[in-house]
Amino acid sequence: MDTATHVVMGFGLAGLATLDPAVAADPLTFHAVMLGAVAGSVIPDIDTVLKLKNNAAYIRNHRGRTHSLPAVVLWPFIIAACLLPLFPGADVDAFLFWTLLAVSLHVFVDIFNAYGTQAARPIKEKWIALGIINIFDPFIFSLHLMGFAIWQATGYPGETFATIYAVLAGYYILRTLQHRRTVRFIRHRLPGLKNIYLSPTLRWSHYHVAAESADRFYVGKTDGRKLKLIDTFERRPIDADNEIIQSAMCDKNVRAFLSFSPIYRWEIREQNGRFVMQFVDLRYFAKGMYPFTATVWVNKNLVVESSYTGWVYSEKKLRKKLVLAQSK
Repeated sequence: MDTATHVVMGFGLAGLATLDPAVAADPLTFHAVMLGAVAGSVIPDIDTVLKLKNNAAYIRNHRGRTHSLPAVVLWPFIIAACLLPLFPGADVDAFLFWTLLAVSLHVFVDIFNAYGTQAARPIKEKWIALGIINIFDPFIFSLHLMGFAIWQATGYPGETFATIYAVLAGYYILRTLQHRRTVRFIRHRLPGLKNIYLSPTLRWSHYHVAAESADRFYVGKTDGRKLKLIDTFERRPIDADNEIIQSAMCDKNVRAFLSFSPIYRWEIREQNGRFVMQFVDLRYFAKGMYPFTATVWVNKNLVVESSYTGWVYSEKKLRKKLVLAQSK
């Protein structure tokens, strides 16, 4: 989910924590738990700082190790080491429990969007992205804001957020059922599909669709019980013996893109005396193009001159980024 949603979930868990007698009976423990829950709700995204290094490091690692099983266990103790000295006498067990719950909830809800996490790492490094809930869901965010208003007005945060999270559990179940119905509908319309990737939108029954069969890629969108195809591509395997491809595949930006994208198409063309190899993720279609890309310039000597991976919404901006990368 987006950062704002993680933050409100942290405060929501702090409200829920007042049902814990150890938290309700001690204001010091309550304030410690509140800070711990908010910190736990956002700290797995600390790897966002990798953007300062480069896009390849960010794409390859964001929601990776920091969302893994060992990290979920370790984060509460790291947060406790930082915060508990500020609250001498606070209930340590209650603090660790609610902070662990906050970290776990962060990772859990991230699994439901199209970006996903490596939540099963180190058992499996596969990205788990269910594509059920949008990264920002107005219903989830608004329900928390309503809960804060009720908390302020009535002074019953525990009961309020117990009700809210029960409603949200039902909401997740309904969205999961809607997702499954949509997948069945697409398989009925396009028999022979091997994989279907849905990206939810802000509207209940609207999804962006990327799918693959044995020999084709399909890109489209659903609107209720309607499927509109936007693009259809021939599925071409990568020729591992091609020397241009071999050079491009060794580039860090390409490796980062391929580690993250489960469905993409590629092409090679000659341009201004060099080879340009481009990969585009078919899950993301906006403004008439596929903005998530990895692009490499390879010269006639099969040396990578420049490369870039990330989000670009025009060919002009992509060329500018490649030129800037070349000059570094």
